Amino acid sequence: MRSTAMWLAAAALGLLTLSSPAPAQTPPPAATPAPAPIFSFQEVMIPMRDGVKLQTVILAPLDAKGPLPILMQRTPYGVPDKAFTRVPINLRDLAADGYILVFQNIRGRFKSEGSFTLSEDSTVTPGKGTIETRDAYDTIDWLVKNVPANNGRVGIYGVSYDGMTAGVTLLGPHPALKAVSEQASPTDQWMNDDDHRYGALRLSYDFEYAVLEEADKNDNTHFAFDKWDTYEWYLNAGALSNLNAKYLHGKIRYWNEASEHPDYDAFWKNQAWAQSLHKASVPTLNVAGFWDQEDPWGPWDIFRHEGEHDPDHNALMVAGPWFHGGWRAAVSSVGATSLGQDTSLAFRRDIEAPFFAYWLHDKGDKPAYAANIFQTGSNAWRTYAKWPPADAKPTSLYFHADGSLSFEPPGGREKEAQRSFVSDPANPVPYRQRPISPTYPGGDWRTWESADQRFVDHRPDVLSYVSEPLKADVTIAGPVAAELFASTSGTDSDFIVKLIDVAPDNAEPPHWGDEGPIPGAFAHSANGYELPIAMEVRRGRYLESNEHPKALTPGKPTRWEVPLRDRDHVFKAGHRIMVQVQSTWFPLIDRNPQTFTPSIYAAKASDFVAATQKVYSAPDLASRIILPVVPPGT
Repeated sequence: MRSTAMWLAAAALGLLTLSSPAPAQTPPPAATPAPAPIFSFQEVMIPMRDGVKLQTVILAPLDAKGPLPILMQRTPYGVPDKAFTRVPINLRDLAADGYILVFQNIRGRFKSEGSFTLSEDSTVTPGKGTIETRDAYDTIDWLVKNVPANNGRVGIYGVSYDGMTAGVTLLGPHPALKAVSEQASPTDQWMNDDDHRYGALRLSYDFEYAVLEEADKNDNTHFAFDKWDTYEWYLNAGALSNLNAKYLHGKIRYWNEASEHPDYDAFWKNQAWAQSLHKASVPTLNVAGFWDQEDPWGPWDIFRHEGEHDPDHNALMVAGPWFHGGWRAAVSSVGATSLGQDTSLAFRRDIEAPFFAYWLHDKGDKPAYAANIFQTGSNAWRTYAKWPPADAKPTSLYFHADGSLSFEPPGGREKEAQRSFVSDPANPVPYRQRPISPTYPGGDWRTWESADQRFVDHRPDVLSYVSEPLKADVTIAGPVAAELFASTSGTDSDFIVKLIDVAPDNAEPPHWGDEGPIPGAFAHSANGYELPIAMEVRRGRYLESNEHPKALTPGKPTRWEVPLRDRDHVFKAGHRIMVQVQSTWFPLIDRNPQTFTPSIYAAKASDFVAATQKVYSAPDLASRIILPVVPPGT
């Protein structure tokens, strides 16, 4: 609509100009002809075994010299409506090898028949996979039999939801499926990834994404906020029950289902599809971003499940310094840190394209690594024959009551064995700097996980523990975890732990021109930048059981295990290591009332109370971060 209106305005202006007296002028040059398609375009409705037909677009290169493999993507977000006149940049390296490209809307989305709900699509039927496993099988079967000039080999790839539709093919692959690249696929929406983190609701994302996908079959719908700062909007909305009462009115099925299933029951377990994966049935390139704000956990989960039986070493892991799907964009920096290269281009050119070329074209060599990872800090690609590397040793970095952080455990003469703060649900810690724009379509959401954490480290409800400047590099490679000993004056609580790399403060602007600092340079300065390396939340009610929540005992020190996922990073000499601890992270994570209720979805306004939180540093209650430290020189 906007481009049409602009064209009409320009046309009207041209008519007015031509109708005015003017001297003769040289005729304008002829209009440049529209670029010609480089692919043929075909839209078909492919029948599934239950009679449902799925909208599918097939793009075949017009300059093909012989039979080509099929490379497909299955999505809820819509398919191309015309042939490509040029190959999108993020497909250029793949397309150079020659593929018939197939795009399909999954059932219930856009022109595809059938019903759609976010929960139903990933529910596992024992021995048959999910509905998407079966639909992919039927689609591949139809394609290899009906698409002209295909070589009988099929690959599938995709990011996020499209990554999930790629990943679930592993539960029951078609014989023609020869290569899978799931990228940022979710695997368990209660334990981690999009909707929850160990049972703690990812409020803003879950609410806004449920509306995005379920409000309209034929569109991706953005919730209509009446405030730009969603921190204020969600806070004013109050208890979770108000979101349905005031805004959704029971019309979004997935939000209703999440509200009805607060705990880790059969509803969530039946959707945890990777729990049914126990072998590398098809060569798989799993792709994860260390700063993925949506699905950072699933690819590692799939990789480990495939590793249960992988005699041919077909399960591969790739990870890099990327936000969600950043490997399909251009990423040459994280926060204020330059990486020295476009890591996303390197992935697509040197890892993804050769992977598919080997399995679908018989070109090149089989990848020899188990994991291929861009290590931040050193800013170099590293390959590993095994992940995690065998030489990485779990090493404790201890909290001390004076706010310091060191590899020495707390001694018996610590002046105070704990530090405390007051957590107030009426004034929660924002998860990124305000104003917090909507998740979609705003651009701030993509990169918040690499944002400078100095915006909260002065708050009285955030504890910071900081090491001395490092005398030598500290390299970590493998799973990171925190072990807190903490208490609350309430009967329920959250604790958020953030592992941070603090750059030296050299007081020098990073971008200095001939006439002084370039405008905006200091906003992206590395001086003292607090770069998050790992961040996670645990909810107290689920410390003993995910299925059966239990109230905390007020004032009782309790052990909190906080997994911080796999990392590959070098804390450089001269940097400091920081840990921040807080109890709110809003509106990314819903507010814990800090009063135990059977379901937080049913909590009343009166249940939300301030609580005093204590983090202990005594010899017998030694809070710590456990780092997989790699010895120097290995």
